[in-house]
Amino acid sequence: MKENTAPTITRHTLSVLVENSAGVLSQVSRLFSRKGYNIESLAVGTTDDPAVSRITIEVMGDAKTIRHVMNQLRKLFCVYSVQELLPERSIRRELVMYKVKAETPEIRNEVIQIANIFRASIIDVSLKSLTLALIGDEDKAEAIQRLLEAFGILELVRTGMVALERGAYTISDENKEKAEFNLGKNFL
Repeated sequence: MKENTAPTITRHTLSVLVENSAGVLSQVSRLFSRKGYNIESLAVGTTDDPAVSRITIEVMGDAKTIRHVMNQLRKLFCVYSVQELLPERSIRRELVMYKVKAETPEIRNEVIQIANIFRASIIDVSLKSLTLALIGDEDKAEAIQRLLEAFGILELVRTGMVALERGAYTISDENKEKAEFNLGKNFL
């Protein structure tokens, strides 16, 4: 008798090279919405080629779901390349900014010490608050956040995760499988 085991749901990081034009981000995000998948994190910016943007998407799902999403993305005309970034072969970081209450010199000094421990930058100082910027992974961001909560976090903003593969691995066409080229493209 077969044992029914539920698929393992984990966080997956997808790197997507797309045409840098109006409406592309909307097309990509609509695909996730239509399929009922929630995007955990989304970051977009141009690459070294101004005609190409890179979208980093983090989504929760099992391996089958992620393969399905990747195949659906490859079918979009505006998508040049899609790749899952495996944790052991990639570097993931996000920028988090925290505005913290710091109404006395003693509290400001304590917050500055915490910032130094986590290698966060103090980017704004006022008589009643400090603003810190931190670059790191979720664990680092959550650890400093737990400490700063004791002082009172006034505001917090996260950019979303960005990621690149380690070493010589890239998302460029030279490293793609031949079957991936023009999949879903050139149809009339």
